[in-house]
Amino acid sequence: MGTKAIMILAATALLGACATEQAELEKPKAAGDTIKFSAGPCFGACPSYSLQVTPDGSGLIEPQRFTAIPGPTRFTVTPLQYRRFRAALAQFRPAQGTSKRIGHGENCARFATDMPGYVIEWTRGDAEPTRLEFQSGCMDAGYGKLRATIASIPKMLDIAAMVKPTAKGK
Repeated sequence: MGTKAIMILAATALLGACATEQAELEKPKAAGDTIKFSAGPCFGACPSYSLQVTPDGSGLIEPQRFTAIPGPTRFTVTPLQYRRFRAALAQFRPAQGTSKRIGHGENCARFATDMPGYVIEWTRGDAEPTRLEFQSGCMDAGYGKLRATIASIPKMLDIAAMVKPTAKGK
């Protein structure tokens, strides 16, 4: 095998390793929760993505489908945006270290199919994460405020242009 072929194989292997490396945020220095939010797919052109925001103001969004960004993208939020995000979600947060699921057949009487699911997770240091799963097809009136809060997250974090649905699927 020639030197040129070996160099091409080595470069391909190195680039492949870079491409499979998962994007992550640095561990926050400021006290507070890192908040992760995931918008799942639906049977349509709903944007599907995951994001996380640290109390330091670092953010990372990872698109899956129907977003305007091609891959993991870092963003920043101001201290005020982080506080608003944290406060808006606080009323729906389960007890520390627990999980709560809101979905059809569990604690939801009126349910529409084909809607995205959302997951919100709060983590702090080595403590157990706190997690809320919400199937947005739940149309019970008691969850209207949660639906509205979830819908406001892209604007609240100033990422609406990034998660704007595209016709291409990615």
